[in-house]
Amino acid sequence: MGMGELLLIAAGLAMDAFAVAIGKGLNMRRINYKHCALIALFFGVFQGLMPLIGWVLGTQFAAYIQPIDHWVAFVLLGFIGGKMLWEAFRGEDEDKTDNLDELNIKELLVLSVATSIDALAAGISFALLLNNGQIAYAVIIIGVVTFLLSFAGVIIGNNFGSRFKKSAEVAGGCILILMGAKILIEHLLF
Repeated sequence: MGMGELLLIAAGLAMDAFAVAIGKGLNMRRINYKHCALIALFFGVFQGLMPLIGWVLGTQFAAYIQPIDHWVAFVLLGFIGGKMLWEAFRGEDEDKTDNLDELNIKELLVLSVATSIDALAAGISFALLLNNGQIAYAVIIIGVVTFLLSFAGVIIGNNFGSRFKKSAEVAGGCILILMGAKILIEHLLF
């Protein structure tokens, strides 16, 4: 897996956190950069660690599923992407929160776990695609990309409103579906 592909997967996985960060920014009366950094740190750390946990679990079962690994990656990434699209078009408001002038750490923890479940599933597919050294880079890249997008999301939400939330979820879902299709096509054709 190349750096470009990894960056696309990282961006796709970060879209849930980005969308929630926009919602957090919407709830701020004025921008608080400490809160932006804390929100981004929570999302980035969880989004980075979950693929590692998934990778560890996936490596335990790699020998059993290696003959069908491309199908597993395709189904997992397609499912994750499809779930993101479903949630985007369903139109429910995921983050019904009160004013963020006082940050609720428990709520932030729950949101961080919820937005990173997709990354856990992606980590399982990474077990089929990445070796020990590559997973470290993947974890760092996913965490950093999520941190940066979440930080930006809070600011964007505070400045521009909710019009980008659905677009971010749709873009993330499409990216993951396309990456899953690419992996499947590469393994079937080569």
